[in-house]
Amino acid sequence: MDSAQERVRLTEHEAFANLRTVLELCAAGEVKCSDKTSRPSAATIRTIDAHLAQGDFYAEEPIAAFAWPLLLQAGGFAALDGTRLRLTPKGRSALGKPPADSIRHLWRRWLTHAVIDEFSRIEQIKGQHAPNVLTSAKTRRRMVATALATCAEGEWLDVGVLFTRMRHDNMSPTVVRSDRALWKLYLVDPEYGSLGYEGYHEWELLEGRYTLAVVFEYAGTLGLVDLKYTPAAEARHDFHDNWGADELDALSRYDGLQEIRLTALGAYALGLVDTYRNPVAGSRPLKVLTNLDVVATGDVAAADRLVLSAYAEQTADRVWSVSAASLLSALANGRALREFTDFLAERTEHDLPDAFRVLVEDVDRRSTQLTDLGQVRLIECADLALTARITHDRTLRALCRPIGDRHLAVRPDQELKFRKALLKLGHAIPER
Repeated sequence: MDSAQERVRLTEHEAFANLRTVLELCAAGEVKCSDKTSRPSAATIRTIDAHLAQGDFYAEEPIAAFAWPLLLQAGGFAALDGTRLRLTPKGRSALGKPPADSIRHLWRRWLTHAVIDEFSRIEQIKGQHAPNVLTSAKTRRRMVATALATCAEGEWLDVGVLFTRMRHDNMSPTVVRSDRALWKLYLVDPEYGSLGYEGYHEWELLEGRYTLAVVFEYAGTLGLVDLKYTPAAEARHDFHDNWGADELDALSRYDGLQEIRLTALGAYALGLVDTYRNPVAGSRPLKVLTNLDVVATGDVAAADRLVLSAYAEQTADRVWSVSAASLLSALANGRALREFTDFLAERTEHDLPDAFRVLVEDVDRRSTQLTDLGQVRLIECADLALTARITHDRTLRALCRPIGDRHLAVRPDQELKFRKALLKLGHAIPER
């Protein structure tokens, strides 16, 4: 291994920042995924990559940028609206909760509700979609989680040692259903490159690569393990004897993973400890002026910039202007004013100016003066007498609401009852 190419990523605090960033990107409508596969679009991967705290693990190979939209979907923090990923109420709630708890939830949900089979990310191994080839991904995933739970917090562990432990201690995430199924998996060519041949399906090629995918792309992205890794090309040579392997410089994008180290967050997410040791409180890089400008006096995280842009208009590189219009726009987009005031209070050294609080109270008051009561069926009566007869009927009056002298509003969920009660009164509404 070329030590000059070795990289070390301390993922724990990156994961906290990135979780907030991707939630904010969803809230801003910037995340799109396939409505068939749930996988993020190429444009979305580029957008997320540009906002990640330290960028993705590799410059040209999406790993974290690919994983985050899938993790949010599996955790119920976001759901597809067409092809756009929207925050769910649970996702909006996560914006105001301790990130460690949210990440623990995402990891545990991934184990049981993952959006994809991670083995599908080992694209060089073909034939995966043939029927009755692969085992349950849920079972495999739990095996990897069990193996991670054997790691000592804070100690680097060579991936090869982890592999040996998994094989010897009955923690192997068996990938194929049977020896016969092995023949359907192949490299390059389905006949000559089949993994069914003796010696062509070593543990490292299937179970090992699956483990690398889960650990690197999901445990690493969530901050459960720190990572030591090199470029994937030529990092592992365990597949070179397979037919067709001379055309490949790596079997997977995860081949460069060399060592992992369980973090305090990982120990918490894996259930090894009951409480998470909170990180040291960060700096307070914002100042709110009396003219309602928010000024960045220090470094502002990508996620924080997204929050500011959701509630205020950016007027300079380090200045955002808050106004009634910007706050009303945020409300119309589903944001909460309390979320913004709490956000600013946590990031400023001084109390928020009275002018800001007055503005927020005024916008909040105006936002409560109109209530969306949902859709209704509008019924027109022929005359005032019929309107009065319906609205005074003991049954019908509870199923409609008068609008003016000759119109009635009926909720969709009450329409059938309204029509039946109307028949008893001797009237009917013809279907349109």
